[in-house]
Amino acid sequence: MTDDGFDAQTQVTGNDGHKASLNHQVLRVRWRDGEGEKVAEVSRRSVLGSSASAQLVVVDPAVSRLHCELEPRPDGVWLRDLGSRNGTFVNGVLVTGARLPRSARIVVGSTEIECVEASSPTPVQLWPKGEFGPLVGESVAMRALFHQLSLVAPSLAAVLVHGETGTGKELVARAIHEASPRARGPYVIVDCAALPETLLDAELFGHAKGAFTGANSARAGAIELADGGTVFLDEIGELPLQVQPKLLRAIESRTVRRLGESSHRRVDVRFVSATHRDLREMVNAGTFREDLLFRLAVLQVDVPPLRSRPEDILSLVRHFVGPSAAIDPLVVDELRRRPWFGNVRELRNFVERAKVLGAGAALASLPAVSVPVRRGEPLPAVSPDAPFKDLRERWLDHFEREYLSALLVRHSRNVTAVATAAGLDRTYVHRLMKKHEL
Repeated sequence: MTDDGFDAQTQVTGNDGHKASLNHQVLRVRWRDGEGEKVAEVSRRSVLGSSASAQLVVVDPAVSRLHCELEPRPDGVWLRDLGSRNGTFVNGVLVTGARLPRSARIVVGSTEIECVEASSPTPVQLWPKGEFGPLVGESVAMRALFHQLSLVAPSLAAVLVHGETGTGKELVARAIHEASPRARGPYVIVDCAALPETLLDAELFGHAKGAFTGANSARAGAIELADGGTVFLDEIGELPLQVQPKLLRAIESRTVRRLGESSHRRVDVRFVSATHRDLREMVNAGTFREDLLFRLAVLQVDVPPLRSRPEDILSLVRHFVGPSAAIDPLVVDELRRRPWFGNVRELRNFVERAKVLGAGAALASLPAVSVPVRRGEPLPAVSPDAPFKDLRERWLDHFEREYLSALLVRHSRNVTAVATAAGLDRTYVHRLMKKHEL
């Protein structure tokens, strides 16, 4: 850490001697709350709030339990509000997300926090190879992720994998299982978003014969079937609130009770979950239990989006087409310029189209399915080459952006008035404004 506050170079070193230069930021924070004067240093992503589970605990009744997040990155320290009740202010401005200046004043509730950015040369270890189990990536971000997975896998602690849609969260979960001492045990997947609420309870915990109409025989649930191995709860953010207490009890007690039975069965299971949603915002909105979140996120893994690591494009394309296939460097250069909002899944779909149509025709099809619609542009194109889910999300994004923009103009950007007119919660309006950069 330098006394003059200028950035210090961090040497990122892998086991093979490879080095890369990064700037690793550290934030010094100071505040006074109900417990007196407090001082802390933030060198990794940290949650600030009134909950005892937060990394930075502020004793203030006007502060939400999980109020905001501070994240040191190579380009500075970023702040993000987590759907708090009273908002987060930086130098007097209400923000949903912002990069902090080197010296800033954050106000949460009735508490003022002084922030000063410093620099700390913290070494970041890299995995020596550009692959980890089923995962592929040569970039610093991915090799740092692989090293983290090598530390996470041997543990029996619950893991929460977070990342955008299409980044490969399920592959990360499988890589954790395959590199763990439980690799010879079962690996059971539960897609919490694909099952109706009426079936999810039975899918997770099983049922006795006659427990409900159609239950003609007893059946073990996914957690019981994963005994001795790993259960992967995909899209855990979609888990209904009514089911969450039962899952929490299963994690804490290591037992499950089938529907229609009174006795509990002991299980030896590791829980790995994944979501593209911010569960902390859901905690503040009352749609996800805080105690369950911290049980599921004993260890947390963040999968970087593809647009932040374009140097991985070539290795991913080679992985999809095979090592012996010829790859045009000009095509790769064009692919690296793409935003890839669908991440690796969208790139893989492009490669599959290119195998059939040729690279030129596949590239020509990209703007209609991968370029986001901006205000004032025509409606999203309907392409039969795009998955239904992707097109639906783009049309929904277009509607949200146009509708919210019009309301913001009508009500002079008064968020409370916009929320009232739309029949939405004010916090949700803030989330939509952040999502569409409004």
